[in-house]
Amino acid sequence: MTFAARRARLAVELQAAPEIHAAQETAAPGASAILVTSPVNVRYLTGLASSNAAVLVTSSGDAVLATDARYIETARRVCPDLETIEHREVAKVLAARAGTGVLAVEGDRMPVSVYHRLQAERPLTAVGGLVETVRAIKDEGEIEALRRACAITDEAFSLVIGRIRPGVTEREIARWLEIQMIELGADKPAFDTIVASGPNGSIPHHSPSDRPVEPGDLVTMDFGALHDGYHADMTRTVAVGEPAGWQRDLYELVRQAQRAGRHAVRPGATVAEVDAAAREPIVEAGHGPHFGHGLGHGVGLEIHELPFLGPDKTGRLEDRVPITVEPGVYLPGRGGVRIEDTLVTRDDGPELLTLTTKELLVL
Repeated sequence: MTFAARRARLAVELQAAPEIHAAQETAAPGASAILVTSPVNVRYLTGLASSNAAVLVTSSGDAVLATDARYIETARRVCPDLETIEHREVAKVLAARAGTGVLAVEGDRMPVSVYHRLQAERPLTAVGGLVETVRAIKDEGEIEALRRACAITDEAFSLVIGRIRPGVTEREIARWLEIQMIELGADKPAFDTIVASGPNGSIPHHSPSDRPVEPGDLVTMDFGALHDGYHADMTRTVAVGEPAGWQRDLYELVRQAQRAGRHAVRPGATVAEVDAAAREPIVEAGHGPHFGHGLGHGVGLEIHELPFLGPDKTGRLEDRVPITVEPGVYLPGRGGVRIEDTLVTRDDGPELLTLTTKELLVL
């Protein structure tokens, strides 16, 4: 899909009746244009990656891009179909180009100070998630970038797994994974790598420490590669030495829950239904209080983006929406298990992008 086609989709969303967006609070009643200032959304709509740029998109799909002297040459090369303006105050200069009608702005992205300065000069309406709603459904080029990011992630895991043994530290394992991903072609890690061994496995977002792996540990690794701007996300838990019975039982419970969640992924399913499919076996096993986060989230130009899967979330999955499915059970003082894949909703069944085995690996 071209960037112009993305802007056209945004224009359609801008014109949509408020009741269509009521559940997500994304409606922009009466707005004739939207000023997009967040770097990730500017990149999505124009192709320009920068730290200071904005794009004005009208309800008819016309657009103007503004950036400063550091990026103007790149902007004119990357966005030859767009009028480009060189200016340091990108929001101010584009707001002045928006005519006299109500201007929509990204209420959940724009700094309050910028919002107040613009509001003093013209009528504004703050919307949340309008561009993100468009971004949720990926084109095949985006999915291919994600597929490559996930392939790098899989391969890095396969190259590091043989090095994990008693005595190596969480920090060493994290560094090995990140180095391998970069050597395999990643732009960089998609996010800060999580490695949690032994009792640290009860902390879902544990920061790798100098704790050495010990015989009998479960080790959870949550990591991913960034490729061409798109984020992979995968978690695997392995055993170092022969696992205890409770560890095998816990692993099998999470594996079955993760499978149930994956199998529930389809266009039309509500995000709460998919969450429930994975959560119910964990609750039935008496571990409901030990699964304290949502089942997953969208991935793309950001590591966490729409849609979010959880018992209190709303919305339905659509075709070509990449998401994660990542149930976990965390036992304070003992350890935990999480298994996560990145997959894409498809009309004929979900496409799995992270292909590393989910059988328990005993190292």
